[in-house]
Amino acid sequence: MSDTKLTQPEASQTQVPPTPLRCITGAVFAGGLGYAMYLLMISIATTFAAKPIHSDNPMAVNIGSAVRTLVVGIVALGTGIFSIVAIGLLALAIQLIVQQLTKPKNS
Repeated sequence: MSDTKLTQPEASQTQVPPTPLRCITGAVFAGGLGYAMYLLMISIATTFAAKPIHSDNPMAVNIGSAVRTLVVGIVALGTGIFSIVAIGLLALAIQLIVQQLTKPKNS
């Protein structure tokens, strides 16, 4: 057998530092997805409210309402996650801008 060392390329191990422009771009995408999911959640909730469950079986009504609650809850969770990510990326962009402005200029 050979004693050659298998190493990963060096390019995959380097990290690109965040920039305010990349943070703002990510915040716009995350905010757009959050807003789209919010509109989807409102649409789902109004559709469910407009079409009640018609059944004489209490078990079917309970399961139906639980499923409806889970569907709206999952979409609301996605909305919240994307919104928090957008706010965090905007805060990071502001922090990076403040750091760039307060950093002393080196000639």
